[in-house]
Amino acid sequence: MKAVTFRKYGPPEVLQVEEVASPKPNAKHVLVRVRAAEVTKADCEFRAFHFAVKWFSLPLRLAFGIRAPRNPILGGYFSGEIASEEPPDSPFKKGDPVFGCSKMRFGAYAQFLSLPRNYTIKHIPNNASFTEAATIPLGGLNALHFLNKLELKKGEHILINGGGGSIGLYAIQLAKARGAAVTVVDKASKRSIIEQAGADRFIDYAETDFTQEAIHYDAMLDMVVSSNLRKCLSVLAPSGRYATGNPRFADLMKSLFNRFYSKHPIYTAFAAESPAELAELKTLVASGQLTPLVDATYPMDQAAEAHRKVESEERNGSIVLEID
Repeated sequence: MKAVTFRKYGPPEVLQVEEVASPKPNAKHVLVRVRAAEVTKADCEFRAFHFAVKWFSLPLRLAFGIRAPRNPILGGYFSGEIASEEPPDSPFKKGDPVFGCSKMRFGAYAQFLSLPRNYTIKHIPNNASFTEAATIPLGGLNALHFLNKLELKKGEHILINGGGGSIGLYAIQLAKARGAAVTVVDKASKRSIIEQAGADRFIDYAETDFTQEAIHYDAMLDMVVSSNLRKCLSVLAPSGRYATGNPRFADLMKSLFNRFYSKHPIYTAFAAESPAELAELKTLVASGQLTPLVDATYPMDQAAEAHRKVESEERNGSIVLEID
């Protein structure tokens, strides 16, 4: 099969298309013919082995390969078709269009992907294309996880700092679906896509420091690594809650001893990406309450360009790799 591989850590140019052995699933696995894979910031970080959250680096280096990647095929979020003959008790049958997560197995930058049948895989919503479906799991599952942690309710006001990325754009839509007011902070070039997602108010961080405004929020989702935690907590109402999708080590420690540090709950736990949560997202997409927002698609032989687009932070929506 064809796959986009990287045999060493480095810049986007280390990505190449090559022929590799097709996976041979066992009886507990399902084989997916991949049609599309979202190109994520995590893919770029693993390729370069350079992480915005620095404390990740050492444990991940030990797990994924010290000098070179043990698994040369990236891609954690995909859509495609079931390619295996399924047993009678399987929820799938051959040819079914599906989408889901390969978790830390990666492998979605390839024509075929073998995953345990109990992984987070669901049938694609009838109103979504392969390209659109591939963008749902990363942004949608993480956004849903954080909004659930924050217990966001109808009538509340949430601030999303760094809301123009994959997770932020889904968080805006999920918050609006729950009846919340949404303010988003990001750079000016992302204003259009953020407003398209449904934000009520946009703040250009280059012009306005939201921590200096006299507005207090019921909840805050922070996707910016360099945020000052104390300043962010200062904009919360007395019952306000805070969650971060990119916790620094100091933030993790503060969340563990939160009762000594702040009166506001601080959530740093990562999303479990469960099948039940993906099923909920599927329902929301099918009902029109969530809309996948795609910036651009790239063929396999332009994977390096797709990575450069993601790393440039100039995308307005998701970047998707189309698998030949």
